[in-house]
Amino acid sequence: MFKITPMTGNVLKNLFTKKSTRLYPFEIREPFENNRGELYIDIDKCIFCNTCARKCPSQCITVDKEKGIWRCDAFACVYCGTCGDHCPTKCLHHKRTWRPVATSKVIIEEQGTPPKPKKKAAVKKEEAVE
Repeated sequence: MFKITPMTGNVLKNLFTKKSTRLYPFEIREPFENNRGELYIDIDKCIFCNTCARKCPSQCITVDKEKGIWRCDAFACVYCGTCGDHCPTKCLHHKRTWRPVATSKVIIEEQGTPPKPKKKAAVKKEEAVE
């Protein structure tokens, strides 16, 4: 009359074993040694060369050299580390911490001092204006 389904054994086993998941964000696991977490830029070292934006496979980085603004869409970033590997001044780093939980889109924006143009570039710019 009463037939036990094949899944009943699995259900009973899972009731009495340790949970295989964590209650994230309430229980946070310690990041491992080489974890690439949240992206960080040392804006004082940045020369706004746009190399990080060109090399980024997810195209989440934008650089405005004239205004000295560096932006990263944290939700588009795949945390591959390519931007930091190709940066000539090594100003991009990944923290070991996990990205915090967010309910809205996060744009990391840093404002720095853009480098002064070289003399040749300044002369060409003046010639183009005339």
